Amino acid sequence: MHSFLIIGCGSIGERHLRCFQKTGRCTVAACDPRPEIQAAMRERYGVQAYGSLDEALAAEKFDAVVICTPAPLHLPMARQLLDAGMHLLIEKPLALDLELVPAVREAIARAGKHVAIAYVYHLMPWVVAAREFVRTGQLGPILHITSVAGQHFPTFRPAYREIYYAKHDMGGGAIQDAITHIVNAVEWIAGPCTRVFCDAAHLALEGVTVEDTVNVSARHGSVLVSYAMTQFQAENESTFVIHCEKGSVKMEAHTQRWGTMRHGDAEWTWHATPLKERDEMFIAQADAFLDGMEGRESPLCTFEEAVQTLKFNQAALRSARTGLPIVIE
Repeated sequence: MHSFLIIGCGSIGERHLRCFQKTGRCTVAACDPRPEIQAAMRERYGVQAYGSLDEALAAEKFDAVVICTPAPLHLPMARQLLDAGMHLLIEKPLALDLELVPAVREAIARAGKHVAIAYVYHLMPWVVAAREFVRTGQLGPILHITSVAGQHFPTFRPAYREIYYAKHDMGGGAIQDAITHIVNAVEWIAGPCTRVFCDAAHLALEGVTVEDTVNVSARHGSVLVSYAMTQFQAENESTFVIHCEKGSVKMEAHTQRWGTMRHGDAEWTWHATPLKERDEMFIAQADAFLDGMEGRESPLCTFEEAVQTLKFNQAALRSARTGLPIVIE
């Protein structure tokens, strides 16, 4: 039975705690500086809860840690924990900049531990199935991808004004917090983004100044990609359409299905992949991470894939500030 520590038990940290517990393959402890959160974790899940990382590490030996702190702390904590011999699942985005990437890369090589980043689209059944189909080559090479996504953010994250989302330097805004998931998924399917031209603005969300609307024209090598997102629209919908040489593949997160349309077809052929509840996806993520710890194959986002998506985040923010296209090296 593996032992896990969840650092940072806000919304996503609590979900990780609950879902790792549900795998039945590990014991879990919580770490959060807020006494009320510590009390809540003890009461809801019957776990030990600590007020600091140092306190937790002094009290128990852990095999793995899930880092759910604000983004600026991800890589400093990762380096410390790798040197202490622990496997790591790190929440997205990986970081705000590339400064500590080389040091953490070296720490991963020294430690020989499993490290993954929690871009959960890698566990969405409709994304996984569509990706597998595209990779068979039945429709030929990918030529173009469109992504249109959004939701009414105040409905789904009513505390957005008080959390990290409100500040770029904490990993907030639509680029670092939301569209980063979609870009990472497209990179998983079509390869790394190599050029970004981004227009972004704050148009509607009250109480913050970070961007809530993003339009991106991008290249992933030879593949042209268009991304659009708003965080104030009424509908909670996310759609990808992958246009290949001989037809198209569509993924719809809001209907939990994917479909194909070959040239000459009159309508889509759909495949439903429904989840009973949202936690199923995160339990699958927890199981996939445990598999990776145990030396088995895992579909989770790797450290290097997350570094690539971090480069996109930086380039998109820079392009939005300057009005210029940015080439990603």
